[in-house]
Amino acid sequence: MKPTTKSSLVSIFVSCRPSLVLLVSCLVVMFFVTANALAQSKNNPVDKFAQMEDLLPTPNAYRTASGAPGRNYWQQRADYDIKVELDDTNQRLLASEAITYFNNSPDPLSYLWLQLDQNIWAKDSENLSTQVAPNFERVPFSTIDNLIARREFEGGQRITAVRDAKGAALPYTVVKTMMRIDLPRPLAPSQSTVFSVDWNYNINDARRIGGRTGYEFFPGDKNYIYEIAQWFPRMAAYYDVYGWQHKQFLGSGEFTLEFGNYRVSITAPDDHIVAATGVLQNAQVVLTAVQRQRLMKARAAKSPMFVVTPDEAKANESHKPAGKKTWIFAAENVRDFAFASSRKFIWDAQGHNVEGHPVMAMSFYPKEGEPLWSKYSTQAIKHTLTVYSRYTVPYPYPVAQSINGPVGGMEYPMICFNGPRPLPDGTYSEGTKYGLISVVIHEVGHNYFPMILNSDERQWTWLDEGLNSFVEYLAEQEWQEGYPSGREPKFITDYMKSKDQVPIMTNSEDILQFGHNAYSKPATAMNVLRESVLGRQLFDFAFKQYARRWEFKRPTPADLFRTMEDASGVDLDWFWRGWFYTTDHVDISLERVRLFTLDTMNPEIEKARRAKERAEQPQTLSEQRNKTLPKRVDAEPTLRDFYNTYDELVVTARDREEYLKFLATLTPRERELLQSRTNFYVVDLKNMGGLVMPVILEIEYADGSKEELRIPAEIWRFNNTEVSKLIMTPKEIRSIALDPHLETADVDISNNYFPRRPEKMRFPLFRDPPAPPNPMQPDRRQHPERQSVP
Repeated sequence: MKPTTKSSLVSIFVSCRPSLVLLVSCLVVMFFVTANALAQSKNNPVDKFAQMEDLLPTPNAYRTASGAPGRNYWQQRADYDIKVELDDTNQRLLASEAITYFNNSPDPLSYLWLQLDQNIWAKDSENLSTQVAPNFERVPFSTIDNLIARREFEGGQRITAVRDAKGAALPYTVVKTMMRIDLPRPLAPSQSTVFSVDWNYNINDARRIGGRTGYEFFPGDKNYIYEIAQWFPRMAAYYDVYGWQHKQFLGSGEFTLEFGNYRVSITAPDDHIVAATGVLQNAQVVLTAVQRQRLMKARAAKSPMFVVTPDEAKANESHKPAGKKTWIFAAENVRDFAFASSRKFIWDAQGHNVEGHPVMAMSFYPKEGEPLWSKYSTQAIKHTLTVYSRYTVPYPYPVAQSINGPVGGMEYPMICFNGPRPLPDGTYSEGTKYGLISVVIHEVGHNYFPMILNSDERQWTWLDEGLNSFVEYLAEQEWQEGYPSGREPKFITDYMKSKDQVPIMTNSEDILQFGHNAYSKPATAMNVLRESVLGRQLFDFAFKQYARRWEFKRPTPADLFRTMEDASGVDLDWFWRGWFYTTDHVDISLERVRLFTLDTMNPEIEKARRAKERAEQPQTLSEQRNKTLPKRVDAEPTLRDFYNTYDELVVTARDREEYLKFLATLTPRERELLQSRTNFYVVDLKNMGGLVMPVILEIEYADGSKEELRIPAEIWRFNNTEVSKLIMTPKEIRSIALDPHLETADVDISNNYFPRRPEKMRFPLFRDPPAPPNPMQPDRRQHPERQSVP
């Protein structure tokens, strides 16, 4: 829709005094013809409230029209047995895995697809070759270092063997970040197959090169922290909507994975502490007796307690490993596996009860994270599990962990990587404090989206990031009053009116303004839906239904949209269509306010009123100056006649007689209506931004009282560009404010008021900077003898 030009507010009251019949006709025509005429044209038809059959997939036996899984819903499964060794000398991983793949689909599969995400670091990767040039107007050293290091790094997974269960080689083809394994015979429905893969790769320097995984080197003590993810060949998802999801990994679209059980053996230097997805199986081998005792005591502790103390971690930094240890972890029904390893780790832990389910909340961090991490990380984990479980499903896993290292914020089942640290002197800013709390809430919250509600991240980033950011906002608001969250509608307005954007429903790799599109806008949309469209009770019930329906399953956007409507009983197609499928923004303008009052038809009343209005009319400048001019009729009185003294506003006997005749024709009810003192205010609204939204009006009356009107978005259903709302009241309206609580993300609130308010601005004063020194001045300071002598 083309943007319309804003018209200025006609902030006047128009007093309309027709006869009773004409007044009724006027109102009927205004509100049932003009306002309700569908805003359509043959050239540019627009229906903001059209149902979404043209956008949503047809319901079937796998996914129902209600948004629930269908009677024939299925999903694949993959179990992993992995053995990996961390080479702390060369920063490499060497590993092998056995995968048991279960074909629960109705389709025979001739080949299998696996993800090789580490190939994003290969020198011939599309991630590197499609990077655009940076802005060279102002380039920090870190950018040049990154560009050089990225091109020098020998990255990528090296597949050394692919074998079947009997050890025979299987043919395979590597296609960039994907690998196809050709099966000797099709894998039939309800059957499984076992195969193994051997591989190795160089670990990236996450501080220099970046990434969701990698290592950090500490020059002071010459130690490393490893945060390892996307490290093993993982089964690509095969599901009813897209078949194989093998869209290449270019860096933005994250991961689409299958649930399964994991047993992972991690061999590391014997002085390392290892944290990983799942539950440690051999604590008696890898932990000291004191550490095991502390860990047991932490289960019932009233606050986080150290399993590895700061002093122990600091002493460990100068330790030289005597050998290796193998840490064994097991995880059930998870979609991924990640781990972290370092001799620098401090480790604290506390048991936490989540709706009757015991969970160990644990944090791992170097001394560089103190004093911030021991104070906030594990506490933020517990808080997240409590709040998220209330709004979605109870946390099902036995462990939740937060790791400090080079990765700024990244999520995996039961474990997440979080970056904020204090300054080297131990002080920190307010932004760092809340940055840590928020990133822990956000990344731990990802256990729910997408680790439990297993959406397709490669296709739809927002379906996990946006929903997670929304619930993160709810959790932040329960941390403390006035928590500095950024998901209020008022914070998204600059983005909403920006030009370089695409709809939320855009593939993950093609998004512009990624953070706003995939995080802020969908999170804000859900907040608006909860607060201003559905209300908290309806929204919370419907949102929980979505979580419960799709727990440990793979939802799509259509399943969310349909479930929210199905469980709330409210048609939301206009909301999904506008917020998620367009780049329209909210800008509703309060164009003008008109006042209609009834004409009593009583000449004593009406002519007196008109005479008063006439007397109050201002004299024009010419009228004022012409008043003193000599007049011809004063010099020639014979020129005067009847009309020189006639006043149409003087009540005559005929006026009174006509009025009595009129009253005689009225019924008692009509006489009662004629005496009504109701004010009919017509508020004209214009949709400048294109996005239809509820209309929230705060009305202030002349007696000082206030009233709030909340009008559903359906007021726009017949005309989505202009509507007029009738307000009937015996009181006089002093002012009207549109969206008084800043709840709709209206991008321009200057047109939200009657009467218009001045736009308040401030400007600073400054001194002109001194002129830069001329070339002679530095020379004279260094060589006074060169000064000329007069």
